[in-house]
Amino acid sequence: MPMSLPSALELSLDLLRCPTCRARHLHPDRGALRCPVGHTFDIARHGYAGLLTGARATSGDDAAMVRARDRLLSTGTYADVRNAAARLAADAVSDRATVVDVGCGTGYYLAGVLDQLPGARGLGMDTSGRALRSAARAHGRAAAVAWDVFRPFPLADGVADVVLNVFAPRNPVEFHRVLRPTGRLIVVRPTGRHLAELRGRLPAMVTIDPAKEQRLHRVLDPYFKAGVTEQVEYHATLTGADVLDLVTMTPSARHVNRADLNGDGPLPDRVTVSVLATAYLPR
Repeated sequence: MPMSLPSALELSLDLLRCPTCRARHLHPDRGALRCPVGHTFDIARHGYAGLLTGARATSGDDAAMVRARDRLLSTGTYADVRNAAARLAADAVSDRATVVDVGCGTGYYLAGVLDQLPGARGLGMDTSGRALRSAARAHGRAAAVAWDVFRPFPLADGVADVVLNVFAPRNPVEFHRVLRPTGRLIVVRPTGRHLAELRGRLPAMVTIDPAKEQRLHRVLDPYFKAGVTEQVEYHATLTGADVLDLVTMTPSARHVNRADLNGDGPLPDRVTVSVLATAYLPR
């Protein structure tokens, strides 16, 4: 029997357009979404819509990364980061906003924003089916769709009040296209001090480019001007299992092996969390 349309996805249908022909008005049809021309996209039994077409994206969190992220985020280690993103959103838009989270992962940050905006609806996009299983149930007002940030988004022009981008790749052209002129792009990214203790102990971890901020400014500046920036920095105390999850949940998991983890002495039980969160205004 085809699954019923998740209520959050139903709330977001007017945002979507067909990724194949760009037609508006995707509608539910026997466990799928169908456009007026007839292009059809399955709704997974976990509740997210699979809009990706053609060649599949090669990136995206695997099952082990998603499980580690769910466990680590449930400890509250990144709660202050989530709260900063939610504050920037709540300060900029009304309660009845539409929030699009690009590279949403498990939906943790989108859920935090929606908690601060009681009348808002959310839509998360990610390439990882494993992560989208969590994102589709992260919040009662958050829908989830499979999509690749580097392709034109399957969204109509000017439908978002907030575009959320937390530790994720960026597509400034599409961010600008889907945002309303009064909207905000909220970008959260690590500073060079983020997880410095772990990087010192595990040289194979992915490094943070010292020129990251300059590159961010260069790619966003044609489309956005920076508004409020919050720096969030604190020390988090972790158990041994938390530290392993913190490594496993990031792209560094592809570079750090078991020998690295079991090498020179214990892993640190206290790490620096350090990020910048900026609300950008469309030009």
